[in-house]
Amino acid sequence: MADIIQRRKLYQDVLDRLMARIRSGEIAPGAQLPSERELMEAYGVGRPAIREALQTLERSGIVEIAHGERARVVVPTAQSLIAQIAIGTMHLLRTQPDMLEHLKAARLFLETGTARMAAGKASEEDIARLVECVEAQRAAVDDRDAFLACDMAFHREIARITGNPIYPSIVESIFNWAAEYYRPMVRAPGAESLTLAEHERIVEAIAAHDGDAADDAMHAHLSRASALYGTLIKS
Repeated sequence: MADIIQRRKLYQDVLDRLMARIRSGEIAPGAQLPSERELMEAYGVGRPAIREALQTLERSGIVEIAHGERARVVVPTAQSLIAQIAIGTMHLLRTQPDMLEHLKAARLFLETGTARMAAGKASEEDIARLVECVEAQRAAVDDRDAFLACDMAFHREIARITGNPIYPSIVESIFNWAAEYYRPMVRAPGAESLTLAEHERIVEAIAAHDGDAADDAMHAHLSRASALYGTLIKS
């Protein structure tokens, strides 16, 4: 049986041509696209096709559209690209609760790895910054939101030490995606002191440049948090 040829919409052709110009560098990151009228004239299509193509590019995180200005090609970063899937991820977590376990497993895999890498690469300045993160979190022990923000900053800092800019962006994104599930753990009696003690052990292992110990300390920390989450959900 022959494959059915799908009829393409005009905006898809416009989209393909704009993407070709962006990929080739003709329209560079940070540069503005031609105006809607210029695009209409160049491609021989109406305004609806142009606007739908631009909106598709915006939803994909490739351009940004400010009111009254021409669309501009976004300067890509790992953080901005990962942020594009945030809404869909949150929807997935809310509609398919079992996905939370997969997300927690992914976090455990990633962060034990970044802790191990950080132990091999951390400078004295890096270690000092980790100590500052722990002290800032200790100072925020009576402020739930600030304590949670400091918690995320600590884990992001470890990922930053690896030197791979993708890791801290993913760590922060996973933390934010599951933030509403972590909040009950922060409120649990004694959770703050446990978290601080576990963070201190992670820092000690990284400062000693002991990859195995850093991996083990991070694994124990995140596994304890997961177990506490399960207890809270059942109570």
